[in-house]
Amino acid sequence: MKNLLSILIFFITFTTIAQPKILPERERAELIDELLEDKMTNLLPKLMRKEGIDMWILISREYNEDPVMKTMLPAVWLSARRRTIMVFSDSGGTKGVERLAIARYDVGNLLKGEWDLKTNPDQWDALMKTIQEKNPKKIGLNFSKYYAHADGLTYTEHKEFMDRLPAEFQNKVISASNLAVNWLETRTEREMTIYQQICRISHEIIQEAFSDKVIQPGVTSTEDVVWWMRQRVTDLGLETWFHPTVDIQRADPDNFDHLRTFTKRPAKQIIKQGDLLHCDFGITYLRLNSDQQQHAYVLRAGESDTPDFLKNAFKQGNQVQNCLTDNFKIGMSGNEILAKALAQSKREGLNGTIYTHPIGNHGHAAGPTIGMWDNQGKTIGSGDYPLNPNTAFSIELNAAVEIAEWKKNIRIMLEEDGFFDEKGFRYIDGRQTEMITIPRVLKGVK
Repeated sequence: MKNLLSILIFFITFTTIAQPKILPERERAELIDELLEDKMTNLLPKLMRKEGIDMWILISREYNEDPVMKTMLPAVWLSARRRTIMVFSDSGGTKGVERLAIARYDVGNLLKGEWDLKTNPDQWDALMKTIQEKNPKKIGLNFSKYYAHADGLTYTEHKEFMDRLPAEFQNKVISASNLAVNWLETRTEREMTIYQQICRISHEIIQEAFSDKVIQPGVTSTEDVVWWMRQRVTDLGLETWFHPTVDIQRADPDNFDHLRTFTKRPAKQIIKQGDLLHCDFGITYLRLNSDQQQHAYVLRAGESDTPDFLKNAFKQGNQVQNCLTDNFKIGMSGNEILAKALAQSKREGLNGTIYTHPIGNHGHAAGPTIGMWDNQGKTIGSGDYPLNPNTAFSIELNAAVEIAEWKKNIRIMLEEDGFFDEKGFRYIDGRQTEMITIPRVLKGVK
């Protein structure tokens, strides 16, 4: 009985340690609304003035929401209501931005309802009355050639709006693309306080997935690990924003083409000793996303550590990361950063491929594109967008390395979430610098 109790205590302790802190739904909702209130009050006026837009109008119908509007809805609003119209009107100076909803009721505590059916039975008439009263110099609408995130105004809503807009305001309508991107890409101090925990939860799930708690070499398949990760996220009350992947590289005649990670990944592979594993994984929590790629090595019989040739290869992946983040400079475009990073990588004898993207309210978020997996040249549009401070990125790339012991090239494919501000770049919850080993080496056991 005593031994059984000891085993039970050990099991409970082990499983409890592995459980990350996850807020219950009510506390999540309260925190989301607090973060949104802070962002609307303290950040939105700066962004509107930066872009010279003194009235920003967002229009969506239920279940067809503008991506920006989705980030502005209260936590208990899972979608827009009927037609939801948000109006942000900047009065200038210290007055800040007035937040109005052309709706029959307030949008939570964030926007005041401003539609009086007695005086204006038609919702469009109520909106036009507000525009005339505020008399804006520039009216920003969400249409964009290069950013789907900023192109949320539908054809019908745009036509209805322009048909009703008085003639004197017609030439004041401009694209709010940059304003929308700024809103989506800029992380507040409060958001960054919680972002570390989001990335930590994601890291912990990867650590657990790449362990002998999940993987039995010779039995477990890559798809088994993928679905374990999906289930683990669900059990924690979280969501994934994409289906995870797990890949294998090993000492076989086939060269690993990293493009198969995106287009032609084998459906199922049994994990064996001596395999180099790679995963691509991310979660959504508190309206923010993580996106991480890490590696693990499955120890062969008699091995207690990753072979030196794989350790040295992994270092090259970290070096390519450094080549990229060393070139983060405010105001440089994504295309310029990519070109400088690739040139530095080549000078250092590295064979790197870079496909880094912003991250935040969306997994593949708005902001400067820094390379694409199928294009290492200029990306027209989003690649021309400048790097702004207080923005987050998934540093996604790979280093191709020749492995003499395997008589082939492998790819060290890495992705870690980072944050850039006036002080420079940092990883939000650190980055992988050593491969995970499966199984873990037990202390005191040789």
